[in-house]
Amino acid sequence: MWAITLPCLAQVPTIAAAANIKFAMDKIATQFTQDTGKKVRISYGSSGNLVAQIRHGAPFEIFLSADDKYIYQLHQLGVTTTDGDLYAIGRLALASGKGSKLSLDADLNGLKQLLAQGKLERFAIANPEHAPYGERAKELLNHVGLWQQLESHLIYGENVSQAAQFALSGSTDGGIVALSLAMAPQFQAAGHYIALPDELYSPLNQRMVLTEKAGDTAKLFYQYLLQPRARQVFSEFGFGLPPLASTEL
Repeated sequence: MWAITLPCLAQVPTIAAAANIKFAMDKIATQFTQDTGKKVRISYGSSGNLVAQIRHGAPFEIFLSADDKYIYQLHQLGVTTTDGDLYAIGRLALASGKGSKLSLDADLNGLKQLLAQGKLERFAIANPEHAPYGERAKELLNHVGLWQQLESHLIYGENVSQAAQFALSGSTDGGIVALSLAMAPQFQAAGHYIALPDELYSPLNQRMVLTEKAGDTAKLFYQYLLQPRARQVFSEFGFGLPPLASTEL
């Protein structure tokens, strides 16, 4: 008998990442490969669903959450040895397809008007049960007194990326989605967006952590995500940047 080693496959870690950072992460991962010669594989989804997968043994080596509460939850359960680092501050946007009758404004007056006229048909947000951006969208709509009126018109995305597709594809009149997705060229070409005031919802503190499965490449990529080049990409996609933290691996 003899052993066959596959070093190239073994060294490609699988990363779990919140759907709202897809376009930023794709760009950062490409830069990482160019700079180091190493690759990562990224699986996107809602933070709540990714946590469930990690708790059931999914082979993720890093988890990038859209809400720090999920990282703290994993740490309290003993799934991770630290509570990780903040890597970005998320923001919400009101978005619609180019043919939508919804007028976009930061105070949501256009949405209120469409509701009052009985002309709003469908409105998209991520599922607030397991997607942080959906949870904050619900909080914002409650804050401005629109949740009860809107509830019967809501279409839920499995994650915020799917909600953005609903909002910008014309299948809904619009939606509240991640600013980072609305700013991406792929979505900008399909519609319009406006950033919503931060004071209307709780902060989206996006935190990441290494799991106990993390190997050398994952640890290197984790550190890369905290460096200026990666932080610049997050900034380009509308994220706020937390102060740099020193992390012991």
